[in-house]
Amino acid sequence: MWSSCWTYSLNLSSVPGDGDGQSRWCLSQVKGAVDDDVAEADIISAVEFNHSGELLATGDRGGRIVIFQQEQESKNLPQCRAEYNVYSTFQSHEPEFDYLKSLEIEEKINKIRWLPQKNAAHFLLSTNDKTIKLWKISERDKRPEGYNLKEEDGRYRHPSSLTTLRVPVFQPMDLMVEASPRRVYANAHTYHINSISVNSDNETYLSADDLRINLWHLDFTDRSFNIVDIKPANMEELTEVITASEFHPLQCNTFVYGSSKGSVRLCDMRASALCDQHSKLFEEPEDPSTRSFFSEIISSISDVKFSHSGRYMMTRDYLTLKIWDLHMESRPVETYQVHGYLRSKLCSLYENDCIFDKFECCWRGDDSEVMTGSYNNFFRMFNRDAQRDSTLEASWENGSPGCPLKTWRVCTGSRRKRNEIGVDCLDFSRKILYTSWHPQDNIVALATVNNLYIFQEKPN
Repeated sequence: MWSSCWTYSLNLSSVPGDGDGQSRWCLSQVKGAVDDDVAEADIISAVEFNHSGELLATGDRGGRIVIFQQEQESKNLPQCRAEYNVYSTFQSHEPEFDYLKSLEIEEKINKIRWLPQKNAAHFLLSTNDKTIKLWKISERDKRPEGYNLKEEDGRYRHPSSLTTLRVPVFQPMDLMVEASPRRVYANAHTYHINSISVNSDNETYLSADDLRINLWHLDFTDRSFNIVDIKPANMEELTEVITASEFHPLQCNTFVYGSSKGSVRLCDMRASALCDQHSKLFEEPEDPSTRSFFSEIISSISDVKFSHSGRYMMTRDYLTLKIWDLHMESRPVETYQVHGYLRSKLCSLYENDCIFDKFECCWRGDDSEVMTGSYNNFFRMFNRDAQRDSTLEASWENGSPGCPLKTWRVCTGSRRKRNEIGVDCLDFSRKILYTSWHPQDNIVALATVNNLYIFQEKPN
């Protein structure tokens, strides 16, 4: 899967009119083979940095997880901090078959979430549509030698042949990284799992499907507690489904979930064991003048993320990125148009199913910037402090040494200026759905088809 990789370094030209002092983004690495014929199993479906940023995990549709480790030598070199190499690769999920429902359960990795590190080993949760697994990632660089009842090749010796006793010793060996499943959490979801989120107490986590959210304890695989259930008695009365859910980063009793109707509900587990009655409802009134057949589809929440401070919440729908203050439910405090120029193309996007794409979003470590993906391998960055946005492209073709990465503008007219592209020229098969921001450094990771792009920001 990662048989080929490239490491490019280039500068990002500042956005026209932004003035001096604008930071530049440099393409550090492109992971994955550059090939027009990509196997379905190699398409990346999840990207996630761990809490220190030292490790970066990707999951694909083939059920595999590839973990990259930050180069130790590069940690003290600011210009090389974004260099990652393969650390471990393992098969997380296999295809299964539900004989009761006659349904295939594909092995695709839907989400990856790291647990905070407590010892030398690392732990992560991964999930496909039905089953969640807890994996332990550990290193081994020594092996025991000098057994009394076993030969070096593994054969057992007869006790009568023993004439002396030896004390086993540990001998150094080549470093080996082992991934072992510690827990398997299964048979708790009737519908496809779309979210998992580790609680701030580091003991529990939630998993959400279309109609229910369950609360698990990491130590127990045989039971979970249903904390949200929106399934109606008559399924014909179903009007909305759960699309994303996340725990608050600081308050272990608080979580949110977004719905297909564009609303986000904040729930407090202290109020009730079953949180069907939300504590707060974040919903922006719809403008009747813009109402159309596609309104409900494009308003569906595809991702929801708390800020690191816990004060704000970010939601992503099809066209916009919204920042909400948890103290104000009536409207978002910030709204960013990700690709508003597609509003006139909704009919064709509906026909080719692109309108159902689910884009993720992420916060910078200090919450001053947010990022999300778009089409044509574009990704959008919004600086909240400077009220500045930029459109950048993840492309290995533009990554030759010394070649600046262009800042793009998408125009709807027939006349185009330099660094502009017409909306009719966008390639909707090239899209960035999965993004992750390094928690401490200005390093971002983006996935498009089978390639992982790693960018690093450098000051002017």
